[in-house]
Amino acid sequence: MPDGTLPVLWLSRSAVVALPAEIDLSNADQVREELLAVLNRGPDALIVDMSGTRFCDSACVNALVRTHKRAAESGAGMRLVVTASGVQRVLTITGIDGLMAIYPSVAEALTGGGGRAGRAPVADAGHPAAPDGPPGWAAQPG
Repeated sequence: MPDGTLPVLWLSRSAVVALPAEIDLSNADQVREELLAVLNRGPDALIVDMSGTRFCDSACVNALVRTHKRAAESGAGMRLVVTASGVQRVLTITGIDGLMAIYPSVAEALTGGGGRAGRAPVADAGHPAAPDGPPGWAAQPG
């Protein structure tokens, strides 16, 4: 989030938002606000791409729970993409994996196939891309 905005990719009525490598007290409120701003644009599905996230703490968990609540109120589905075992562990310990579907890839999250609460990540590999998102992404302003 070097420029203060998260990359957003719109695919039909689904919004894919790539989160930063670290989410903690210093940036969790900004992450939540940006996710809520995307929800305000009316997607059918909000895909929270945490495949590049290597660290998250309770502030991140709070941001995800608050965003999930707003998504549920608006009728949008919210799905997480997680690949780092440390992030998966935090989501499991806090019970987030029982609240939201977790997928090993954006492609699976978009189709909704194969995602289950508590699903372990397939690999511990993140985006090999620049901070603005993976190659081929078209970041759009929130």
